[in-house]
Amino acid sequence: MEQTRFDPDPAASAAMPDETLPRSVAMLGYGGLLPFLFLAPASFFDENHALYWADGLFSYGAIILSFVGALHWGYALSLGASSTEAARARRDACFAWSVVPALMAWLALLLPPLLSSLLLIAGFIAHYRQDRRLAAFAGLPAWYLPLRLRLSVVACLGLAVGGWSGFWSHPGNLLPVVLT
Repeated sequence: MEQTRFDPDPAASAAMPDETLPRSVAMLGYGGLLPFLFLAPASFFDENHALYWADGLFSYGAIILSFVGALHWGYALSLGASSTEAARARRDACFAWSVVPALMAWLALLLPPLLSSLLLIAGFIAHYRQDRRLAAFAGLPAWYLPLRLRLSVVACLGLAVGGWSGFWSHPGNLLPVVLT
């Protein structure tokens, strides 16, 4: 199976410097960007249906943000009932963080386009920062952080386009429906 080679991120695990990105991971990761790459331009160029496309974009963004939080849950599970206090604290922190992206994503779905996009973008940025912290001690593959950065940048750009187009197509739609 063909693999793609990436330079390791300095925060990535030094224990695995020669690992390459598996082709299946690259195909799945980059393939997961297709909805962002389709829905963002659709929300921008189809003024009559901008909110429809933006809602699809934000829904997909929320699903993906929830999905990436699961890495921390999985890592916490891998620690098991560790005997050291530091490992238990790390496990509990990973469990706690893993639900934050899903809660942010859910809240974003209740907001109008501009606020939804901003909250989802903030969620992706916060989660990438948490992934950097996790990589410092979890022994993640060297390709993980560079891949996550690229995927997050594209997702955030798509969400920004969707938020911008959703706002400009309906400029009065800044407050949540429940507040108006």
